[in-house]
Amino acid sequence: MLLKNAMLADGTPADLWLYEGKIRAIGQNLPANGDEVIDLQGRTVLPGFVDLHCHWRTPGFEYKEDLQTGSRSAAAGGYTYLNLMPNTKPVCSSAEQARDIQRRVKEISLCEANQTVSITENFDGTSVQRLLDLPDDVKFITEDGKGVQNNAVMAKAFAICREKGVVLMSHAEDMEISPWDYRLAENIETVRNIHLSEYYGTRLHLCHVSTKEAILAISEAKQKGLPVTCEVTPHHLWFHDLEYKVNPPIRQQADVEALVAAIKAGYVDAIATDHAPHSAEDKQKGMAGMVGSETAFGVCYTKLCLQEGVSLQMLSDLMSYYPACIMGLENKGQIKVGWDADLTVVDLEHPYTVDPDTFLSKSRNTPFAGETLYGKVCMTLKGGKITFQAE
Repeated sequence: MLLKNAMLADGTPADLWLYEGKIRAIGQNLPANGDEVIDLQGRTVLPGFVDLHCHWRTPGFEYKEDLQTGSRSAAAGGYTYLNLMPNTKPVCSSAEQARDIQRRVKEISLCEANQTVSITENFDGTSVQRLLDLPDDVKFITEDGKGVQNNAVMAKAFAICREKGVVLMSHAEDMEISPWDYRLAENIETVRNIHLSEYYGTRLHLCHVSTKEAILAISEAKQKGLPVTCEVTPHHLWFHDLEYKVNPPIRQQADVEALVAAIKAGYVDAIATDHAPHSAEDKQKGMAGMVGSETAFGVCYTKLCLQEGVSLQMLSDLMSYYPACIMGLENKGQIKVGWDADLTVVDLEHPYTVDPDTFLSKSRNTPFAGETLYGKVCMTLKGGKITFQAE
């Protein structure tokens, strides 16, 4: 396949020749030589997005989302690789369960996924002994949506992860405090987990950071050279003082400003969606979360690039290259000769209005309905094959 008349993130016009799943040539006026030719008409081509934090609800909650609809929604948002959370039914607590999900996603052929494993067995909050037997293909463990509340249990998990070379993903929330002060709940757990990372030398990834105090603690940890990375979500960058149930909650204007400043200063490693589908009935019952795969790039491009002056290259790195590095993915996240032909084509020129009825996810729970954004995903390619094309 030959992609003609593309624009790269740095504004360079280019053609891209894709062959056997790889980017084989980048240049101008490349010859077609009988290949399929797609004229991008000046649209921007970026590396396929990598989502560090996503919920596909399989097994157990397929009425919210399943692997097929999750894959389609991800492709529609420009994503080619995703990191799935273990809060399913049953909880994903073993490598065997994780491998089964990964195999099934790969068979769908729209994207690839890594399935994370829970820190404690079945989220019981205490059992970490089985972590000693985790095989090398387990990359991340997380108690997503809960956080490990017991300090001693979490310390043991950090110690094991150091020996196993596993990244510990933190949902920072002291659940005894969060019913009356969620800001304090996130801040205390953030500081505790950073301290454990420093004490044990364990790689720590902090999920959906939302407060100015938490991002300050993370910035200071990075200045000290600790093995700490973090992600922020599009909705915590866009909204403030909004009464929409999400966990952690939408914060205040000062928190948004602190997150944006941390991005500009280089303290944020990734933008992750925390794509959390719910049925309309479950949302009415007060379940926290929103879908995010299909709005993420538009929200971030509009907010960060157009409103805050962040470069498109930096945004691309936050959504593709840096998360690929955190996940240990080779030859992904940049547009380079010899690298995987995982690509996203976006229209940066024309505004569009978010319409949840057009989502490919099963769920429609989003506060972005009716928002005007720039940066519509027009096409996604995985291994040089088109996985999504806008009508």
